[in-house]
Amino acid sequence: MKMHKELSILLILSLFLEGCGIYSFTGASIPSGANTFQVNFFENQAGSRPGSTVEPGLDRDFTLALQDLILGQTNLNLVSSGGDLVYEGEITQYSVTPMTSTANLTAAQNRLTMTVNLRYYNTNNEEDNFERSFNFFYDFPGDKQLYDIQGPAHEEIFERITQDIFNETLAKW
Repeated sequence: MKMHKELSILLILSLFLEGCGIYSFTGASIPSGANTFQVNFFENQAGSRPGSTVEPGLDRDFTLALQDLILGQTNLNLVSSGGDLVYEGEITQYSVTPMTSTANLTAAQNRLTMTVNLRYYNTNNEEDNFERSFNFFYDFPGDKQLYDIQGPAHEEIFERITQDIFNETLAKW
């Protein structure tokens, strides 16, 4: 009788997990037929926008951050071409602006803002394709320079933008 009960529990558990289908424990909903993805190089075009600056290596670091997030949260395989899901775009803004000032009219707080224009293609279902901008910011004290805060700023901005892209394309939030 005990063995029958264990088999029943095992059967129910396996049906439950089977019912989860293409969902993963990270919240990803892998599109039907998708096994691979590619992330094309996100060129930094921010320097052509007034107030933005070109930051060397920003494009490479962001591209790798997006690849790493998708690899870490799905079972999709990364390919260099011919992916079922294709992510491409460019960095369109990377700028520092003063947010608050002191009585001496100097910046008390600055904001680093980054905007990424994304084009997403699902080669198996063109209805999923879209183009959209994603952005986020990092506030820092006015007495600090961009160089002083770049590491933690990039980490926070990349994490937020890549997670927003993931949610929009694979979690459908």
